[in-house]
Amino acid sequence: MADHRDEAVRKGTHGAWQNHYHMVCPVKYRKALLDEEVTAIIRETAAEIAERFPIEREALGTDKNHIHLLCSAHPKMAPGRIVQIFKSITVREMVRRQPAVKRMWWGGEFWTDGYDVATVGERASWRTVEQYVERQGQPREDLRQLRMFEFCDTPQLAAGSFVVP
Repeated sequence: MADHRDEAVRKGTHGAWQNHYHMVCPVKYRKALLDEEVTAIIRETAAEIAERFPIEREALGTDKNHIHLLCSAHPKMAPGRIVQIFKSITVREMVRRQPAVKRMWWGGEFWTDGYDVATVGERASWRTVEQYVERQGQPREDLRQLRMFEFCDTPQLAAGSFVVP
C-alpha cells in the first residue's frame, strides 16, 4: 500500500483529483463477527483489492460489528462501486479460507445491504479521521455504560426531585 497522503493532487492520463472516502460497512444485524481471524482475512483481502482495482486503501479499522475503510480512488470509480467490490470480494475470500464462519451468519449474509460513505478533507480533518479509523476496536473508557443514578451528584436528584431552584 503506497502512502500518497502527502501528495496534493493525484494525476491520471486525462485528469487530476484529490478525494478520500471514509466508508463504514456494518455486519448483518450488527452481529459481532469481526474477530482477529476474520479481521486478518479482511485486511489481507483489502490489500489484494488495492492491487487489482484502482482503489487505494489508506487505513482500515474494525470493531466487533462494523469496519471502517479510508480510501481514495479515481473519480470514475463511484463510492458505491468501491463498497460493492470490497464487500463481495472480502466475503468470497472469507468463505474460501474459513468455511465454518458461514454458519454464524444470520440470513446467509455477512454484510448488511447498507453502508455509510463520507468524503474526507485533505487538510484539517484528515488526521482526525485517520486516527479514528485506526483506533476502532480498542476499548474506550468514555464509552462505558452508566448505571442508574450514577450521574446524580446531589441528593435532590437522587431522591427524584427534579425542581431546579
